Amino acid sequence: MAEAAREAGLLVLADGKRGDVPVTARAYAQALVGSTPGELGEVPGLGADAFTANPLLGRDALEPLLVAAAEAGAGMFALVRTSNPGAADLQDLPAPEAPLHERLAGLVDELSGRLLGESGLSGMGAVVGATEPKHFARMRELMPRSIFLIPGVGAQGGKPELLGAAFAAGRAAGLVAASRGIAADPDPAAAAERLRQTVWDISTA
Repeated sequence: MAEAAREAGLLVLADGKRGDVPVTARAYAQALVGSTPGELGEVPGLGADAFTANPLLGRDALEPLLVAAAEAGAGMFALVRTSNPGAADLQDLPAPEAPLHERLAGLVDELSGRLLGESGLSGMGAVVGATEPKHFARMRELMPRSIFLIPGVGAQGGKPELLGAAFAAGRAAGLVAASRGIAADPDPAAAAERLRQTVWDISTA
């Protein structure tokens, strides 16, 4: 499937949500964007253009993934405020300094300089779900250089017309992920085009 995507001129985003102790994170990184040494030579990994990562183990667990992304010229999206209903159980809990999703956003911003591109946007991005658009303005304030990967549009209830604040830094600052709502449509190509046009319009408003 990854090879077919490349042949079609598409980017490959591995939504693996990987995160573990550093030695294991390094192995995940090899599988996603690098290669693994073997007796008969290097065994290539997936060669993804970007991947998702779970930051809950902290900075040292993200470090091998970040290093591998930089070496491969790939992007990395850390889970910050996800689109599932249960995200509020932990990610929105108040704390003396800030709720967890804001602390995670701060960590992403601290690391964003490591994958900063010429455009001013960073390959160190964040997963910020479309189902709670009230968080977008604050997330963009905390992560001005990061590209947002935005799941939850369509089947999960997220509305593309409410995503404007995610694109405050520019059109390229957001990547909307939609699958079920498009795949289940009688005309998936038309559904994808409608979503593309709506997101384009809202990102330039």
